[in-house]
Amino acid sequence: MNTTTAQPLTLEEFLLLPETKPVREYINGEIITKPMPKGRHSRLQGKLCAAINHVAEEPLVAYAFPELRCSFGGRSIVPDVAVFLWSRIQLTTDEYLSDNFELPPDWTIEILSPEQKPNKVIGNILHCLKYGTRLGWFLDPDDFSILVFLPEQPPLLLQGYDSLPVLPEIELPLTVNQVFAWLKMSR
Repeated sequence: MNTTTAQPLTLEEFLLLPETKPVREYINGEIITKPMPKGRHSRLQGKLCAAINHVAEEPLVAYAFPELRCSFGGRSIVPDVAVFLWSRIQLTTDEYLSDNFELPPDWTIEILSPEQKPNKVIGNILHCLKYGTRLGWFLDPDDFSILVFLPEQPPLLLQGYDSLPVLPEIELPLTVNQVFAWLKMSR
């Protein structure tokens, strides 16, 4: 994760800048470049979005967005997966999906990349919780663990056959082992 230390910008000025690849986040007045997703990160992100959307999209319960910019509370962050309940998905006046989401997701999921500092990533999850996010997951593919964050509760470190909490509106029974089994791609 690189930090850009140029002339300080406001959040509003940052949001006027063109998007870049890799994406940049605005955190505590700093512009931070997120590392490009690599194999394990990309696979987990894709499978999580697909699994959540498989059970939540058609009944119009929720939708999982990969790499969606969410700007709120003085930050502009791009969670690896941002899950919004259907009623909170931002729409234009003519009912099309909006490009700008200026609210926290209901559920935020971050997948640690080797180049990232865990506390910076966890800091984004905590920021989301402070502003109304109901659930946060922090996946560490190196030790096959998931740190779960719930509002006003200590984090839970889950491993192995531990069942993962999801939003109560979403029926998705998953264990930690099931999530990390997606990384094994046998022929």
